[in-house]
Parts: sequence; structure tokens; C-alpha cells
Amino acid sequence: MSRLRIVHTESSCGWGGQEIRILTESRGMIARGHQVLLLAPEESGIFQAAPRYGLPAQALPIRRKRPPDLRAMSRWLRAHAGDFDVINTHSSTDSWLVGAARLWVRDAPPVVRTRHVSTPTAPRATTRWLYARAAAHVVTTGEALRLRLSQEQRLPLSHLSSVPTGIDLQAFAPRDAQAARRDCGLEEAPTLGILATLRDWKGHVYLLEAWQQLARTHPHWRLLVIGDGPQREALEARVDAAGLRGSVRFVGNRDDVPRWLPCLDIKVLPSFGDEGVPQSILQAMACALPVVSTPIGAIAEAVDDGVTGLLVPPRDSAALATALARLMDDAALRRRMGDAGRAAALERFGLDRMLDGMERVFHDVVRAHPSRGGGSARGA
Repeated sequence: MSRLRIVHTESSCGWGGQEIRILTESRGMIARGHQVLLLAPEESGIFQAAPRYGLPAQALPIRRKRPPDLRAMSRWLRAHAGDFDVINTHSSTDSWLVGAARLWVRDAPPVVRTRHVSTPTAPRATTRWLYARAAAHVVTTGEALRLRLSQEQRLPLSHLSSVPTGIDLQAFAPRDAQAARRDCGLEEAPTLGILATLRDWKGHVYLLEAWQQLARTHPHWRLLVIGDGPQREALEARVDAAGLRGSVRFVGNRDDVPRWLPCLDIKVLPSFGDEGVPQSILQAMACALPVVSTPIGAIAEAVDDGVTGLLVPPRDSAALATALARLMDDAALRRRMGDAGRAAALERFGLDRMLDGMERVFHDVVRAHPSRGGGSARGA
């Protein structure tokens, strides 16, 4: 395909799978010869991480839906409207700012909106405008999210595409768990773990409730908590109050996730809201780990219940404990589900599959845009 000039905008100052997807996708597009730029607040995690991914980034104060942020976006767009072929927005705020700024900028690039989460959208005319008119096309990270958004905002399915997140299948690969634990300085004990930002809706509280039971019935197992976030202090206090400190370890955010995931024998993510297809689940599958999760968002598109893992109702610590105990007690089942997960990741969730999908969307949008007609994307 011909060369594209792509701008990503991200207003969020958080850190999680959404930001990692933007960075990973951008690095892959650059490797394919496309020009990519990130616009984000200087204080944001994604802006700070961009150099590590080889992604050029420009600081722009677009954190809030307010006049100064809109003026900053409008000034940038007026100055650079002809320098790029497509703008890819990601969060609500930057999508609104870009959509509003384009109303006053002649020949602005078309917009692709990527929606990463499953939170219901508001049934308002302004929200429908954001998806139906301000965006030339909408990408979701799972088919269930695509169908839901189409229904909520009365959008034709032709206006939306599902492009699941792609995983580096060479970096995330099976490895001997005991060797991985030694490499990370962990106790040589069977381990289940969660890799997620410590936000309430990731379900850490329900995991700790389940662990109170499992720590008694499976005293030789350990729980590893990878990630950081606003709930960490409260979660560590809960562990201390329950007397679980000896079997639970918090290791914070890790830049070397491919080194840490193989330490696990089971991957768990008991989310109860706001999910697309979580990257950590796909990464775990690529590492041949069985997954225990919930059917929230588009998780069921990745975790085939009874095949690559087990799905339990959200906010149900008893069901979670039962599912985890089933895997903890059956090494052969763990291997079968892990092998099936690795096969599914190889077939459906490779990095190239995501990049191919996004390239198709970007090229289709650029070709259809009246002021572009393919523009520089024809061969510059």
C-alpha cells in the first residue's frame, strides 16, 4: 500500500491498554513506511512513552473540553491541515476537540475514531454527530462493540469496522514458568496473576475476595499483581487486613511485560465494565496461558469459554474462586487451554493483522474524502 501521513490524538493522561495500542500500532505503521505523529498533553503517560516506541510526539494542551484546549487544537489544525492525510482520535475529549476544530478549518483531514471501550454511549444528538458526522469512519476493538455502537447511535454497520488489537507474537511467547520466575526474582511456586491498571472496574477486589478462600485451600500457590493505579493503596491495605501479604505480591507497572507474563501459570482478569478486548488477555494467550475472565465488552471474542479459558459472571467472587480452583487443580487442563490460546493468538491476534486492518480503514477514508482523493497517499 502507498504511504500515509497519520496523526493520532489522545487527551487521556491515564495509562493502560488503549495507550499501549496507539503506541504499538504507530510503531508498526512507521516500520511499514508511513509517517505518524502523536498529539497529546505533555504530562500524559503516552506522551512520555512515545520516544521509547520511536514515535514523534508534539505536546498539545487537549486534556479538557474547554475553550483554551479547543483554540490549541484549532491553531494546530489550521497550521497543519495539508501536512497529513488522516487524523485518528481515541478518547471522548480529543474526538470532540478535533471534530469541533474541523468545522472552522478548510480542507482538514478526515477523521477515524477508534473506540476502545464498551461503556454505553449517550443517546444524544451531539453524541450521534460525533460518531456519524465528525468521524468519517469508526473503528472498534471488537465485533460486539461494533454491533452495540451501531445500535446505540443508529449507525450503519458500513460506517464501523472491528479491528482487534494485535500482539507481537515473537515478544509474547511461551516460556518455562519456573525459569521466568527465577529471572524475575520471584518465589518458585505456582502462580496466578493479574496484569491490569489498578482501577476499580478491573475487579481486583473480587479477585482478592476469591483469593482469601484459595489461599487456604491452595497454600502453595501465589498471587502476582502487575500494574499500578489509583486503587493500589486500598488494595494493599485489604491484603494486609486479610493477612494475605505472604501469598500476594504487588510489583507495580512493568516496561518488560513479556518477561513477567510467563511467570504465571494462570492469567485472571475479573473486569466488570469498560472493556474492549483487553491486551493483557491477548498477551497471555500468546504466552500459552489459560485465562479466567468475564464476558464483559468483547472479552468473549478472545476467551473461548471451556477452550482457551473460563468465563465467570462479573462481580461474583465465589464463581471466580471456583473457576480458578478448577485450573489450579488440573495441570493438564491448564496446558490444553494454554495451547489453544496460543493457537488462537497466532491465527487471529497477530500485530500484522491489526496493521493490515488499520491500513485498509485509513486508505478507504482518504480515498473517499473529497478534498483528498488519495492525496499524498497515492504514492508520496
